[in-house]
Amino acid sequence: MKISELKAGTGNVNVSGEIVSKDEARDVITKFGKKLRVASATLKDDSGEIVLSLWNDDADKYVVGDNITIENGWVSEFKGNPQLSAGKFGKINKV
Repeated sequence: MKISELKAGTGNVNVSGEIVSKDEARDVITKFGKKLRVASATLKDDSGEIVLSLWNDDADKYVVGDNITIENGWVSEFKGNPQLSAGKFGKINKV
């Protein structure tokens, strides 16, 4: 898939791109009281860009300039914008 084709609510997403920006990882508390780490990054391909949420170990594993593929990811919506995540069942791999 191309990034421009991604829509909120879509699951089983397979997409590739380059991390072109990334924020510092931060700690968040879930609605269930669990503490997690998350970093927001921007993933870009030749069709567009999307915000990518990198959770826990992935928040520190990937850096700007990495080319990655996401297998079985999902797209949610945050503050009105689509947001991509590997989620619980997806995988992120460096190309």
